[in-house]
Amino acid sequence: MKFTKHLLLLISLLFVGEISAQAPKIVAGINVDRVKRLEKFVQSEMDKGNIPGAVTMIIHNGQVVHQGALGYKNVATKAPMTTDDLFYIQSMTKPIISTAFMMLYEEGYFKLSDPVSKYLPEFKNLRVVRSVNDGPDAPTDSLKSQITMTQLLSHSGGLTHGLDQNPVQIRFRNGYFKPGIKTIQERVANMTKFPLLTQPGTEWNYSAGPDVLCVLIEKFSRMSVNEFLKSRLFEPLEMKHTGYNVPKEEQAKIVALHTKGKNGTISVAANQPPFENVTVWSGVNGLFSTAADYATFCQMMLAGGTYKGKQYLSRKTVELMTSNHTGDLFPTPGTEWGLGFAVVTDGPATKTPASKGLFYWGGANNTHFFIDPKEKLIALFMTQESNFTWEYHNSLRQMVYQTLAD
Repeated sequence: MKFTKHLLLLISLLFVGEISAQAPKIVAGINVDRVKRLEKFVQSEMDKGNIPGAVTMIIHNGQVVHQGALGYKNVATKAPMTTDDLFYIQSMTKPIISTAFMMLYEEGYFKLSDPVSKYLPEFKNLRVVRSVNDGPDAPTDSLKSQITMTQLLSHSGGLTHGLDQNPVQIRFRNGYFKPGIKTIQERVANMTKFPLLTQPGTEWNYSAGPDVLCVLIEKFSRMSVNEFLKSRLFEPLEMKHTGYNVPKEEQAKIVALHTKGKNGTISVAANQPPFENVTVWSGVNGLFSTAADYATFCQMMLAGGTYKGKQYLSRKTVELMTSNHTGDLFPTPGTEWGLGFAVVTDGPATKTPASKGLFYWGGANNTHFFIDPKEKLIALFMTQESNFTWEYHNSLRQMVYQTLAD
């Protein structure tokens, strides 16, 4: 009888131990075992020769639950990717510039309904092209309404970025981003020489509007954009590795830009982004940052404009920035545009597990992030490969949401 009791106790302890061994490891509401699926996805993209490597990061309920690096920062030298490497974040500059601009909004320098021409008179008499397929002498119409600050922030003012291959955008791209420009003031002075794509407020067109925000930041603050970002955001947020120029002691951390050629192999691109002696403080692109630095910016936005006891924006301003300001103009299903960010308005319509209210964006070299206020979730995927695709962003959502276990 005594032997039987001991045997039963031993069996029960073994059974409990087996259950414990199989129990998932949960950290801050994230199933850490399932994070391996994200790592497996990154590895598979490396194995296919699509990317050199990547840094990924997940923050949930205010806690960093994953920060990993796989692959190479340079496939030619085989230098390994590390979590503190520097990425040229391209259009992920835009949310930072928009945030800086809204800090000045809170100080009363302008209203969102103000026309841009109130502060930059050269924007008053812009013309609107009748057809983007017409050549240099394309007929144009006068403005029916002025571009507003809201439209500038939400890419609905008719401005262009010059990314498409029609004659009007090619002409803009070649004339606006021409070499030899020394300052953002000089660059934006060229913008009004080109016609708008559409009447303001009638269509969504990705644009160089954030460059105009930079000129306005300098006008209102009487500081360079570079100094404004340093003193008002980067230094207070301890984003020590974010800026337009990379110090010599950190240049070894720069992840080289790669490209996948027609032969299916990935290699270091011939033209690398400038990382020193940069004087054009651009809102369109230009910043270098680490995943951890950018995650700090994301944490501040997720927390309603506050980080480590310091307030950068009010909660209501963050709500304003992450609300729909474009109606149904944005072409991506379930998504519209706020003031500096794309915003999910209908999660299921995006065909991803996204919550309503998620806001996000990406950069041309395939750096991606999203912030989900409902789930208190931040995720980043950062690589440097020139063939941009939103598939990496969608895969990031797919691989991160499946880790939720709270």
